[in-house]
This record gives sequence, structure tokens and C-alpha cells, in this order.
Amino acid sequence: MRISVLNKIVGSFTLFLLLMLVPTHAVAASATLLKAKQEAEARGYIFFATHDEIVAMAKKEGKLKVSSGQEPPTIKSLINAFKQKYPFITDVRVEEILGIEAYQRFILEMQVGQAKGWDITFIPIDFAKEYPPYLMKHDILGMARHGVLKIDPRMIHPVERNIVGVTSSIRTVAYNRKLISEDKVPAKYENFLKPEFKGKKFALDIRPLGLGPLVPAWGLERTLDFARKLTAQEPVWIRGATRTHTAIVAGEYSLFLGSSFSSAERAMSKDLTGNLSYKITEPVPTMIVDDASGIINTADHPHAALLWFEFLASPEGQQIMDKYEPYEASVFSPGSAAAKATQGKELSVINWDHFSKFQEYQGKISAAYGFPKADKK
Repeated sequence: MRISVLNKIVGSFTLFLLLMLVPTHAVAASATLLKAKQEAEARGYIFFATHDEIVAMAKKEGKLKVSSGQEPPTIKSLINAFKQKYPFITDVRVEEILGIEAYQRFILEMQVGQAKGWDITFIPIDFAKEYPPYLMKHDILGMARHGVLKIDPRMIHPVERNIVGVTSSIRTVAYNRKLISEDKVPAKYENFLKPEFKGKKFALDIRPLGLGPLVPAWGLERTLDFARKLTAQEPVWIRGATRTHTAIVAGEYSLFLGSSFSSAERAMSKDLTGNLSYKITEPVPTMIVDDASGIINTADHPHAALLWFEFLASPEGQQIMDKYEPYEASVFSPGSAAAKATQGKELSVINWDHFSKFQEYQGKISAAYGFPKADKK
């Protein structure tokens, strides 16, 4: 404890001496940075005053291990680009973690102190509440706001300050263009309640990722009422987008409510028949933070981890995610596919305020569905 206090005093005194050596016009900005650092440390956060300090420590670490929600092609490209930018971080390992069971197992490992060896942990939106107690407390938000880290502050949790989300997701309505014309595909979600869509006329995932993001625009009660009315429409209950898109291409279903923009685009790129298309129905279910990440409190290479976050948020990192995921770069990234697709449309946005509540939304919507089971053919 004494060493920690001494380090803070020495750090503040060093920054004070530096202020004496810089021009007057820079003193005001540096004084603001000093204040931000002191306020962050008073709240128990780690705050670096310069980017060079982070880089210097990352050079000593030379390694990084990341648990990621991204797919192998994206991961490979990100690693290559990151190592080109920071060649002194020679050992970069990024592994995809996928599935509810894997998430729950990792949470248990964190809780008993066995999640060692990892620097960055993936935070799936389904379990967002479980992770904050096990994250290292860097004031990433404060450092971003003061330019120490070049990350759009909107990509960082405004309360926790140490959780970063660099991807976004929007939901669409996928359809078979030979079975239903675009003008017949609902432009508003309420239109799915019309009589012509009753009786196995559209597919609906039992996991309500398409309906949960409607809560910000409609409120929870209206969304739950809509879920109950959708159930009364007797949809085809399915689980998973890949199988459903294949079924649409084959003509088994004409509509799929809640397909992700990324999944639909990926499926269309593989559709040789040209049957598959999608429509962005309003209000557009938009998750500006699709999933997130944080630096685990047992991390051995936290400074390299900060540079990884900064790289993911950079134009280069965002372009890679738009290319390989595809189309999952942040809506806060200028020119991203999601930003372009939603321009001028009414959005229903799952932002950071809703991030930790999304698991609750899904549970209540599933209950409103009546716990359906996927239909089997």
C-alpha cells in the first residue's frame, strides 16, 4: 500500500515538473490531464498520462492473449495488422470463444481465480453483469477522452469505464424474393401482426435477439405485448441464422424476422440462386455495442491489451471487421457498413445503458413467447 501511494506521489510530481518545461499554451491542457489522472486514481482506476508510457510498458511485456467473440478469418487478419503496427509484441494469441456453455465455464473460472493466462476477456451481452468484478480497473474512458488512447469514447462503457465495445449489429428481415416481393415485406415490425402473416408465414428465432433491441424504442411492456402477439401469429420457430437462411434460399420459408445484417450479407454472398435478400425494417433494432471486452484482473500483459483495444477501434481495425465478419464495425466508425445502412432510418438502440439489462430483456421476451421449441422438419 505504501509503495502504491509513493508511486502516485512520484508520478504526480513528475508530471508537475514536466508542466514547468512546456509552453504556456500546453500547460492548461496538461493541467486538465493531471486533474483527470488524479480523479481517476482517487476512484481506484489506473490512468496513464501519455501514450508513450503505455507503449514502453507493452514493449517490456511483448505478449498478448485474447479471448474473442470474433471469427478465425477476422482474428487472423487483425493479428497480422496489429503485429505490423507493434512488431515488438511478438507473441499475439487470439482465440474465439463461442456458445453459452463456453461463456458460463469462463465465468466460473474467473470466479474461482482460474482464468489465468488471459489478458482480455470477451464479454457476451447475455452475461454482461457477471464480468465487471473481475476486470482490471483502467480508466480507458478517461484516457480516450484526453487523447491518451485514440478510441471513440462512445465505444467505452460510461459507468464502468473499463469495458470496450468496437462492433455493432443491426437486425433485418431476410426473405426469398421469388416467394414474396420486397413491397410485401413489412416495412414496420407491427405489420407482422396483419392477418396475411398468420399461420407459418414467417420464421422466428426462439432466442429473441431480434426483438430485444426494440425495447429502447418501444419500452419493455410494448415489446412483450408484441412478442405475445407474434406467438399468436403461429410463426415457424427456429434456432440459428445459418440453417434458416439456407431454408429461405431453398424456398422452405419466405420470411425470417430478426436476421442479423452480417448473417444476411454473408448468406447472400454464398447464394448462387439469387433468391435471398433482406429488408431493413423500422424501427431498426440496433446494438451499438454488439459484444464487449475488458482486461481481466489477472492479466500479465495489460499494456499490450490497451494497445489492442486502440487498434480495434482504429480505422484499420474497423475496416478489417467490416470485411471479414462481415459488416460488424461500429456504427461510431465513419463509413462503416452499419452506419451507412441505418442512415436516415428510425433506430431502436441498445446502447451502454441497456447493455447490462439485455439478458433480462431476453428472458422476459422468451417467457412472453411461451418457451417455444424449434420446429423440426
